[in-house]
Amino acid sequence: MTGGNRGIGLAIARAFEAAGDKVAVTHRGSGAPEGLLGVHCDVTDTEQVSAAFDEAEAAHGRIEVLVANAGITDDGLLLRMDDDQFDGVVDANLAGSYRVAKRAASSMLRNRRGRMIFVSSVVGLSGGAGQANYAASKAGLVGFARSVARELGSRSITANVVAPGFVTTDMTEALSEQRKKEILDQVPLARFAEPDEVAGAVTWLASESAGYVTGAVIPVDGGVGMGH
Repeated sequence: MTGGNRGIGLAIARAFEAAGDKVAVTHRGSGAPEGLLGVHCDVTDTEQVSAAFDEAEAAHGRIEVLVANAGITDDGLLLRMDDDQFDGVVDANLAGSYRVAKRAASSMLRNRRGRMIFVSSVVGLSGGAGQANYAASKAGLVGFARSVARELGSRSITANVVAPGFVTTDMTEALSEQRKKEILDQVPLARFAEPDEVAGAVTWLASESAGYVTGAVIPVDGGVGMGH
């Protein structure tokens, strides 16, 4: 999986590990958490993506499940956002997912089965002031996943999207109490999600139980995105 060394990504990686799966996570130099195979990869670089998959498959065999979780933010109001801000976020979040999905597909086609899960965001469906680049990249994952689902479904390869809302991470912990209250006032369940709750949706989509689910967007947002 990409972006599996902290936060939501680490919770997902640990959930697969706990289920007995062989897990490889990408990183950009920080290394992988203990017990996980780390492969160096910047998802904006096609050659690094190819090399990372080669390394992971040499250790664990052909890729059966891809979780595309790597992503960045670079917020700014539209009139102040420059091209590099917009292009950089879209390249990492959307084009990065394209690069890893394309490489994973070659292994999955040989296996004649596979699961692709793309981690989007409630912001991709609802939008967010100051996040035109991030929202566009996360919304793009929906169209991308559904196109993959149509292309590869006949080979028993599914492609789905998980759209988390506000999740307890280092980033949300750093928010002021006032800002936390403002956010929670929008959430019907009146709390942040735990990373393990997002991981539960991802591992379910990767399981045999979800074999007939493809092209879906699964919200894990406490209800904040209802209606989108």
